[in-house]
Amino acid sequence: MDFLLNIFNTLGHGVIGYIVPFLFVLTIVVFFHELGHFLVARWCGVKVLTFSLGFGPELVGFNDRHGTRWKLSAIPLGGYVKFFGDDSEASTPATETLKAMNAEERSGSFHHKNVARRAAIVAAGPIANFILAVVIFGCLFAFFGKPNTSARVDQVQPGSAAAVAGFQPGDVVTAIDGKTIESFTDMQRVVSGNAGNVMQFSVRRGAEMLSLPATPELKEVKDSFGNTHRMGILGITRSAKPGEVATEHVSVPTAFWLGAKETWFVAKSTIVYIGDVFTRRASADQVGGPIRIAQISGQVATFGMSALIHLAAVLSVSIGLLNLFPVPMLDGGHLLFYSLEAIRGRPLSERSQEMGFRVGLVLVLMLMVFATYNDILHLAGS
Repeated sequence: MDFLLNIFNTLGHGVIGYIVPFLFVLTIVVFFHELGHFLVARWCGVKVLTFSLGFGPELVGFNDRHGTRWKLSAIPLGGYVKFFGDDSEASTPATETLKAMNAEERSGSFHHKNVARRAAIVAAGPIANFILAVVIFGCLFAFFGKPNTSARVDQVQPGSAAAVAGFQPGDVVTAIDGKTIESFTDMQRVVSGNAGNVMQFSVRRGAEMLSLPATPELKEVKDSFGNTHRMGILGITRSAKPGEVATEHVSVPTAFWLGAKETWFVAKSTIVYIGDVFTRRASADQVGGPIRIAQISGQVATFGMSALIHLAAVLSVSIGLLNLFPVPMLDGGHLLFYSLEAIRGRPLSERSQEMGFRVGLVLVLMLMVFATYNDILHLAGS
C-alpha cells in the first residue's frame, strides 16, 4: 500500500509543475530534430507531406505553400516528418505506390533519391539535436559566463579514497591523468564517471607538486531533490568562501567552443554509461523514461528558465544519440540499411527490411517498458 501511495502522491503533487516544463523541453528538442529532417529533405528536392509535433489525432494544423501539413497532435511524446512515398511515420516505403509513380512524382519521392541523399536526410535529425545543444550551451556561456572555482581540497573524509591516497586540506588538483583541471566542477565530472578506476592526480601542495594515485569509490549520492545517483566519489569537499566563486566572462567564439566541449562531454558520458551497463560495470536502473524526464523537468524549472534550457540541451544530446542507435525504426537503423545498400549496390529485400522494422519495433517497445518500469520504481522510492 505504501508503494502505491508514494506513486500517487508523487504524480499528484505539482502535476502542472511537472507537465508544463516537460512539454516545453520535449517540444524544443523534438521540433529541432524534425526540422533537421525537414530542411535537408527540402534541400534534396523531397516533397514533405507532414510535419507533426506529437502522434495520434491532429489537434490543430495548417498547410504551407509547398503543401506540407504542419500540425500539433494529441500525444505529445515525440514527432515525425512524413515524406512523399512513405507508408508510415517511420518512413517505411509504400511499395505499391512507389511502383506506380511517374517520372515527375519520383523526382519528389524520398525513396527514389540516391542513397547519399536519403542518408543525409535521415542523419540531419540527430545532427540538428547536437547543433541545438551546442547553441544552447554556447548562449548560456555567452550570457552567464563560465563558473570557475579552483579545485582546492578543504576537507578529506576519513576512510575515503582521498584519505587512502594521501590528500590533505589545502591541496589543489591541477590535473587528472595528465588532463588539466581548471575548476572543482571539472574534477567532480572526471571523478564521477571513473568509479573503480585508478587515476593519477597532479596536486599542488604549497610550493611542492605531487602525484597521488587514487581510485574513486562507487557510491549512491542524493541531490537536492532527493533523487539518487550512483557515481564515483573521492571523498573530498570544497567550501567556497565569499568572493572565491568567480565567473569568467568569455567572448562569443569562446562561448560556442565551450558549448561544443559541453556537448561532447554529455555525449561521451552517455556513451560511457551505456557501455558500462552492457559490461555490467554500472546498473541500468538509471535509465529513465518520460515519467522521470517530466519529474526532473519540474524540479529543474524551480531553479529558473536558464536551468530548464540547460536541461533541454542535455536532453537534445541524449535524443540525438538514441536516434543514432543501429535499430530499425530509429534513424540509426535507416542509416544501417543505407550503409548495407551502398556496400551491396542495391537495397535490402522488402522482406528483410520488413523483418528489420518489426524487430526494431519490439526493441523500442521493450526499452520503453523497461524505462517506464524504472520510473515507477524511482517514484515509489522517492
